[in-house]
Amino acid sequence: MAGKFKWGENSVMLRLLRNKLAVVGLLLIVILSVLALFAPLIATHPPDKMDLTASLLTPGTDGHLLGTDNYGRDLFSRIVYGARVSLIVGLFAVGLGGIIGTLLGLVSGYYGGKVDAVIMRIMDGLFAFPFILLAIVLMTVLGAGLFNVILAIGIANVPGFARIVRGQVLSVKEEEYIEVTRSLGAGDSRIIFSHILPNCLAPIIVYATMNIAGAIISEAALSFLGLGVQPPTASWGSILKDGKDFLVLSPHMATYSGLAILLSVLGFNLFGDGLRDALDPKMKV
Repeated sequence: MAGKFKWGENSVMLRLLRNKLAVVGLLLIVILSVLALFAPLIATHPPDKMDLTASLLTPGTDGHLLGTDNYGRDLFSRIVYGARVSLIVGLFAVGLGGIIGTLLGLVSGYYGGKVDAVIMRIMDGLFAFPFILLAIVLMTVLGAGLFNVILAIGIANVPGFARIVRGQVLSVKEEEYIEVTRSLGAGDSRIIFSHILPNCLAPIIVYATMNIAGAIISEAALSFLGLGVQPPTASWGSILKDGKDFLVLSPHMATYSGLAILLSVLGFNLFGDGLRDALDPKMKV
């Protein structure tokens, strides 16, 4: 798997960089990452500092690049710090869901039988709920907060990963080299993690990359509904929530936060599409 990403005439990296839309997506992801990592250096004002005498300032007024919100807080600084929340939730929630879902998919697909039936019926039960509805239910039970947002979105991601990995395992475990490895005395854990899992990584990586976009939207939706990250912590969803009440007087509040969500989601989707094409053997021509 690792060898696929090496540079060469027909390497994954080269095919990925040939995809202009994927490069645009990667650039958007890099910008989001820079904003998140260096938020204290990039932000021009403390994101939580209120000044009611300077509320709802238009962009460019008194050194506020994107204006201020209804509490007089600098909108540019809050959007920059909101990028940190979105990236943390996206990476950790998908990482949590990916780890749990991958393990369940490996066990389910490899052992089959009753183990497979039990695990997949539980996954089907979770799939019965729309993704965002399941996250809302979990947040209602767990309570608001950044950690609980990550936990709720991560759990909601588990069924998708489990199904994808299970399907890959069912195909890979029938290969002849798996039978040869088993006949040489290799145990189940070695077969699963040393031989089957590496051959399932490509679809897992693609699915995870594209699911980060969904996690960012879900976090924004939960914060918009008041179930996610709580004030005064800056979150794109909470900024959008505050902005909806001032669409006529100060449309910039909702516009810039919505644009931040749009560009970040677009970046991960474009990159995920490009990565999927680059990893597809049929695209090597």
